[in-house]
Amino acid sequence: MDVIQQLHQFSAATLHEALGRTGNLPSAIKPIYPGIKLCGPAYTVQTMPRDNVLLHRAYAYAKPGDVIVANCSGFYEAGYWGDLMSLGAKTKGIAGLVIDGCVRDADDIEAIGFPVFSRGLCIRGTTNFGEGTLNEPIIIGECLIHPGDIIVGDRDGVVVVPQKRIEEAIEKATAREAREEAVRVQLRRGKTSIQIYGWDEKFGY
Repeated sequence: MDVIQQLHQFSAATLHEALGRTGNLPSAIKPIYPGIKLCGPAYTVQTMPRDNVLLHRAYAYAKPGDVIVANCSGFYEAGYWGDLMSLGAKTKGIAGLVIDGCVRDADDIEAIGFPVFSRGLCIRGTTNFGEGTLNEPIIIGECLIHPGDIIVGDRDGVVVVPQKRIEEAIEKATAREAREEAVRVQLRRGKTSIQIYGWDEKFGY
């Protein structure tokens, strides 16, 4: 099992905790329809406000399995991505899109089955000047994202696993899940969480 498959087994929240509560993208970035999960290497994009030419280039140049991750320079009132781009990206084998901005054509994107995480939906169109960068480091929120970092997204949100911390993330996430399963066993036996964690004695509950 390769590292992508291993990381795909964990939730975004579990990996965020495993990384010492780092790597989370802004909580406003969420899946645009239910049941989406994605995991793959980042192909990073920096667009200019309201311009989406580089997003067209990104899905053309990215490799199958990549996740396109885009910073839109803080301008959210535009639909940077739509159904035609989703169809093109899915046909190329792109794993999904994470965008710090808005998209449109949500119903058609859902019908296509292409995973998209965005700040929301916006019907406003874009320009096509084409300025920005491709596959260079970007910042979204407080997170620095390098090309090739692993992006994991689910209903709760999106986390970035740096390449140099992949093995650490897998090891710590595995250990965390084992600890949580042990807690579940005790909960099913009738213990409360404050008893399990020793908070009843520590805090005098």
